[in-house]
Amino acid sequence: MGIIDFYGLRKVSPARLEQALGVREGDAMPPSKTAVEESLEAVPGVVRARVEAVCCASGKAILFVGIEEKGAPHPEFRPIPPKEITLPASILETYRELLSAVEQAARRGELGEDFVEGHSRMADPASRALQQRLVTLASEHLSALRDVLRNSADDEQRAIAAAVLGYAPQKSTVVDDLQFALQDSDEKVRANAARALSAFAVLARRDAEQGVKVSPTWLVEMLHSIVWSDRQAACQALLNLTEDRNADVLALIRERAMDSLAEMARWKSLEHALPAYILLGRAAGLAEADIHSEWERGNREQMIRKALSARKRR
Repeated sequence: MGIIDFYGLRKVSPARLEQALGVREGDAMPPSKTAVEESLEAVPGVVRARVEAVCCASGKAILFVGIEEKGAPHPEFRPIPPKEITLPASILETYRELLSAVEQAARRGELGEDFVEGHSRMADPASRALQQRLVTLASEHLSALRDVLRNSADDEQRAIAAAVLGYAPQKSTVVDDLQFALQDSDEKVRANAARALSAFAVLARRDAEQGVKVSPTWLVEMLHSIVWSDRQAACQALLNLTEDRNADVLALIRERAMDSLAEMARWKSLEHALPAYILLGRAAGLAEADIHSEWERGNREQMIRKALSARKRR
């Protein structure tokens, strides 16, 4: 492992958690994810633990260690829905073809995309053609997509439904469905919903007449999640929602999530720390140019402290 980064720590000693983790930077990945999480959960004050390996720091894996402490804020998720229902075969086939096309494009280094229409449009022609097909399918099967998203017992079906609803031509008609999905029991469903809403935020800023309104409430709550992908997806969506310094969104972040953002902004993995760092600075009312220039100068910690201090004065 190249890096070990923690999140969720408020009262529990980092030294106790490092001891319970049983591995250090430079060691091999622990053989059992479950065993590591159980060891962390045995530390007094820890309610739940979650470890997640992602790529990469100098070619080595990054281990993120999430902790939920007793009494700490955390999002509540809905139970798994009860129905045995699935999406139309045409949607499943097209979505899986898209995943394959994107994977092939990635191998060629062709991962460029834009969100000007409120959903991903890949630069790769094969991927974009499949995305356009999903726009048509989302329009034709809107009721089925909503039903599966809200009621299917199958996690994968709900995750695909969340992703494809993001391609619906009339974004304003599916915002509520995707907001609902942010509280799904499955992390992939939540991640797909957050990504779709992140793209909607780009469209809303570009074309207010579309009437697309993305609420920040559950995205902000996801910044307290023990699940690493929740925090990352929420952070990206909130970056898009605050590109124009939306006062209501920033006020909610100041009220609910500054400490969570600060710990993420301190991660040793710079690629993953940067989104939270930018969001923290915006919430504190710091100038965009100052946020970025201090990062480039290596003054990250000073900027984080300035942001937290500014919050207290507001």
